[in-house]
Amino acid sequence: MKSSKGIISSLYISLLAISLASCKKDFLDVTPTDRVTDAAIIGDSTLFESFVINRYLGTRMTDKEAEGTLPGFGRGFEYAMWSSLTDESLYNNDDNTWLIQRGQLSPENTGIAGAIWSRSYRSIREVNYALANVDKVPMSTGHKNLLIAELKFIRAFRYQDLIRNYGGVPLLGDKVYNLGDDFSDPELFKRATIAECINYAVAQLDEAAAGLPLSNSSTWLAGRATKGAALALKSRLLLYAASPLYNAGSWEQAAAAAKAVMDLNIYGLHANYQNLFINPGNSNEIIFARYYTIGSRHVPMEIANGPNGYDGWGGNLPMQNMVDAYETTTGFPITDPASGYDPQNPYANRDPRLTATVLYNGAPYRGRNVETFVPGGLDSKDGPSNWNTSKTGYYLRKFVDESMPINNPWNVAGLQPWIYFRYAEILLNYAEAQNEAVGPDQSVYAALNAVRGRTGVGMPAIPAGLSREQMRERIVRERRVELAFEEHRYYDVRRWKIADVTENVPVYGINITKQNNGTLRYERKVALEGKAFMPQHYWLPIPRAEIQASNNQLAQNPDYQ
Repeated sequence: MKSSKGIISSLYISLLAISLASCKKDFLDVTPTDRVTDAAIIGDSTLFESFVINRYLGTRMTDKEAEGTLPGFGRGFEYAMWSSLTDESLYNNDDNTWLIQRGQLSPENTGIAGAIWSRSYRSIREVNYALANVDKVPMSTGHKNLLIAELKFIRAFRYQDLIRNYGGVPLLGDKVYNLGDDFSDPELFKRATIAECINYAVAQLDEAAAGLPLSNSSTWLAGRATKGAALALKSRLLLYAASPLYNAGSWEQAAAAAKAVMDLNIYGLHANYQNLFINPGNSNEIIFARYYTIGSRHVPMEIANGPNGYDGWGGNLPMQNMVDAYETTTGFPITDPASGYDPQNPYANRDPRLTATVLYNGAPYRGRNVETFVPGGLDSKDGPSNWNTSKTGYYLRKFVDESMPINNPWNVAGLQPWIYFRYAEILLNYAEAQNEAVGPDQSVYAALNAVRGRTGVGMPAIPAGLSREQMRERIVRERRVELAFEEHRYYDVRRWKIADVTENVPVYGINITKQNNGTLRYERKVALEGKAFMPQHYWLPIPRAEIQASNNQLAQNPDYQ
């Protein structure tokens, strides 16, 4: 992305309350002053383009959702992040996450995961409205075609969210449904197969990629879809499709889709891993991102996730489970005797991405070292603001900008971009798909070693001679640490069908005790009791209200009552 401008700037905020319905005029009608009519949108190319831009955003539907500006795709920078529904982190103050961690999901109680269905279909309806009316808008054919390509990308993105959370879903095509329409037709609620949904979304992305620009260098395209963004989403969808849970595509297709992004030859790897998520500038690792501006900020990560000793709220707390995934600088996992790992000096000589992602005891932060030990640690229960003390013994470092204040951050912080697609994901997509398709050939090693060996990370190359199964294990670990807290882990463990293992492991943390002689003793602990995962949790339940609204014609996912 070449600009710090957001997908939506304050110029377009007033258009978020657009009314798409008309009503019969009578003497009680009052013309609203906060809405724009259909005729105005369709008759004004600037208003119509503003409407298209706003489709990158959604509607706020739940508490604590997207404070400061409206939600985009996924949860992004919110209080409880999607990582806190996985074995990456635990949300300190629950906020409707613990019920998912504990396997208590039901159609009546979906926690923070309850808005995906309604928000996605609302957005699809809005996109269909725009596509149905774009030919009426007075603008050049070339510009119309560009907006059509954007709209198809957005629609495919919304279907991706539906597919990866619910499986096969109803496909609406280009139909625009309005109040008063006949909703009794059972075909409206018929769930397509996963393969049909994937094929539809991929076809939309092929059409979008054909009409989108290669570069986003012009100001008005800042933060909006490009050819690379469409191809990156296609890569992700086809990777999911080939995975065991979906079983709706081929690994060869997934490898080819990732290779198509690589072959654009315009993306690379950012030299500073930590800085990439804070102030990346014009980094060519970013393929598609949500940008924020003054007046349209996100939740300030510094106070929301900071240690209690700094008066932070300790929000999304990394688990010991996550910390254990980082290798030592030898390139071996800590469970391997050759790694040199010392459980009583556990953070020494570890993958540099650990320090860039997690605040652990002794980590340098804001002019001092983090202190989670007891007794007396400033960031432990013995420190100030102890009601925000970490339950795991760790705090989040990734996305946190030390140049921003913790206290009273509301008018200055919250400007980091949320990255939807970056080049490292594409390389990992390729490595996984190619390994599954043909085995660990040289191109698999090259892709994986590029991610591990980037400047500022410098992890050793993967050893030669691995089998397909050994390489698969390496790729699983590499995705976990490289893409940590970026909304991948939740979907990865499900599509691999290993969530019944990873999500049934307790939430572990660390207790660190300072001895009388000043040395520290490290002991694992269980930070949250009752973590559980059952087979039905591979998919979310469709909220009960959506089933009832269909007059019970919409089929629920298996094993949800």
